[in-house]
Amino acid sequence: MGHHHHHHHDHEDLKDDGSLAKIQIAFFINLGFSAIELVGGLYTNSIAIISDALHDLGDSLSLGAAWYFQKLSLKGRDRKFSYGYRRFSVLGAILNSLILVIGSTIILSEAIPRLIHPETPDAEGMIYFAIGGILANGLAAWKLHGGSSINQRAVYLHLLEDVLGWFATLIAAITLYFFDFPRIDAILAIGIALFIVYNVVKNLKEAIKIIMQGTPEEVDLKKIKHILESLDGVKETHDCHTWSMDGRYNILSIHIVVEPKSLEQLSTIKQQAKDLLKKEHIDHATIEFETEEEECETC
Repeated sequence: MGHHHHHHHDHEDLKDDGSLAKIQIAFFINLGFSAIELVGGLYTNSIAIISDALHDLGDSLSLGAAWYFQKLSLKGRDRKFSYGYRRFSVLGAILNSLILVIGSTIILSEAIPRLIHPETPDAEGMIYFAIGGILANGLAAWKLHGGSSINQRAVYLHLLEDVLGWFATLIAAITLYFFDFPRIDAILAIGIALFIVYNVVKNLKEAIKIIMQGTPEEVDLKKIKHILESLDGVKETHDCHTWSMDGRYNILSIHIVVEPKSLEQLSTIKQQAKDLLKKEHIDHATIEFETEEEECETC
């Protein structure tokens, strides 16, 4: 009698590492503050704050999208997505990054003309809103700091941009309050936009690498081959592929050439191999055994 394997875990939803709740909190903080900001911008007649309000509203939309994608990425496998939905969180990160790039481009297109034709906003009103902005966005960013999912990192960058933006607004407002130097506003805005674009490009590169199924940074294929080939009964390994689902969950498939063995011995080798692979940041391994006489179809 053969015994049956019950892979219950295949259909269970994945556990959230806290990303979801954090993104949710950040979403509500951001949305609430955008509304207050818009009113405040109109009240102080400050174009800087109005554009910040629209920017924050855009952030809220991308936070909402990130929240949705993060939630979706926790669904277990099903017929539609046999690997599960993990990669949706990467999609969220890409979307978020693109919105940031567009936002930064708009800021640059607004700020550069202001260098040539500076405008003076209401400094005192700006100071109050800048402090509010630092507190609201700072709280949201702090909630998301140190996230391990690429989506959470993209959202964190978003909020960090807002905090920096408000710090810049505060510095600009204080400067304007005491000195007549309206260009400070534009100078700081340009600096922040460039800083954000630099960080976004880094995050985007990582996301694209995942989607293109690049070898994860932390996985050393040479080392893996060496470790597996040192196992008792293993002749050699080939046709090794590894990729990541979402920047955290790594998959590997490999062919292992063995001396002809009983099924039980193969089972032992497989278990040893999987235990070793776990230590090498591989979460899911598919191993195919071959004998030396066998022709490998895919090689």
